[in-house]
Amino acid sequence: MKGQRYGELDAAKMLYPYMTIEQYGKDTFIHVQNPPHEDDVLMARQGLAKGKEATLSGKYDIVIFDEITAAHFFHLISVQDMTNIIESKPDGVELIFSGRYAPPGLIEAASLVTEMTEVKHYYQMEVLARGGIER
Repeated sequence: MKGQRYGELDAAKMLYPYMTIEQYGKDTFIHVQNPPHEDDVLMARQGLAKGKEATLSGKYDIVIFDEITAAHFFHLISVQDMTNIIESKPDGVELIFSGRYAPPGLIEAASLVTEMTEVKHYYQMEVLARGGIER
């Protein structure tokens, strides 16, 4: 399956061509299943490869792997997959790996680690996930 380019969505049109956003994976929540579905692993690996390609391309100053730690938590990618990207990143490129459940090996390999705690969320007021933001 091919990555979805969010630059084509109304919410992100004004950011294109300054930002490229691609989604790899289903647009639904992945439920814990061990082992994970083969297509989920394939999509995660495609996203990982595309992100590594972007990191090495020289086109980007910042590459964000959104929810990559959740992909690890659901057994879609390994800590080694993530640390390989960190080790191969060129100088001048910033990597951001986001998501819950950051594994200790990733925390050790990272230069900066921030933990966020939810205080208030509009989901509690029954506001659903918004296109280009949460999905």
